[in-house]
Amino acid sequence: METSATVDLEAIRAEIFRLDREWATTASLGKDLERVLSFWSEDAQVFPPGAPAVVGKAAIRAYVGATFGKPDFSVWWETSGVTVSPSGDFAYAVGRNRFTFPGPDGKPMAAHGKVVTIWHNDPLLGWRCVIDIWNDDPAPSA
Repeated sequence: METSATVDLEAIRAEIFRLDREWATTASLGKDLERVLSFWSEDAQVFPPGAPAVVGKAAIRAYVGATFGKPDFSVWWETSGVTVSPSGDFAYAVGRNRFTFPGPDGKPMAAHGKVVTIWHNDPLLGWRCVIDIWNDDPAPSA
């Protein structure tokens, strides 16, 4: 395994930021399911708030496909920080997100929250997200 002296951590950090921006843009358009899925590893795990874990690419495909099919659904996120492991094979990113979706009355509503992703550098495929978790911010006080 390489040491941090031979790994350009800043270049890796920049690459994760670039990939994540590309992923967020693709997801926010919500039209290319396969492209959105390409950012996750085959064994990725997604942890949506208030729902069971979604494990593996096939399950993620079904989950995201159903979500994209909902009227008034949209997703947006922005990564604010990336930390790379000294070995350069893992990284984690943190940021904020916003989802819009039909509420109980059918009218669009929004949820704002926080997101953490863990990335792994697959020797054959490059950087892929292996863990994706988010939760909602508290509702604003009256």
